[in-house]
Amino acid sequence: MFKFVMIFAVLGLAAAIAPVSRSDDVHAQVKVLSSDVRADGFDSDLQIDNSIQQAASGDVHGNAHGSFSWISPEGEPIEIKYVADENGYQPVGAVLPTPPPIPEAIVRALAWLEAHPQAPELGAHH
Repeated sequence: MFKFVMIFAVLGLAAAIAPVSRSDDVHAQVKVLSSDVRADGFDSDLQIDNSIQQAASGDVHGNAHGSFSWISPEGEPIEIKYVADENGYQPVGAVLPTPPPIPEAIVRALAWLEAHPQAPELGAHH
């Protein structure tokens, strides 16, 4: 149940902090709002006429997946898809930061170190 609360909190926060990009967003209307909570899971859908959308589904084990999207102030569509399961919350989207690739020299050095483990020191007492 805690996962459901956290997921809806994250979705609510995303919708709340989605930047207002058009002056008519103040007058945005809900086009679709549905929520089906069952003993074996849930489904929800939200669509607002200013291009904000959210959809989620979950199962009895607390696993969930879904997406939310909006239009940025620059007019770019933003979409985040996610899975929340035993491995935690796993969002995916082009706007999310990613770590830089590991430099090739470091990749080669790590491979060499793995292939040539250090020999134990002679006379060392543990």
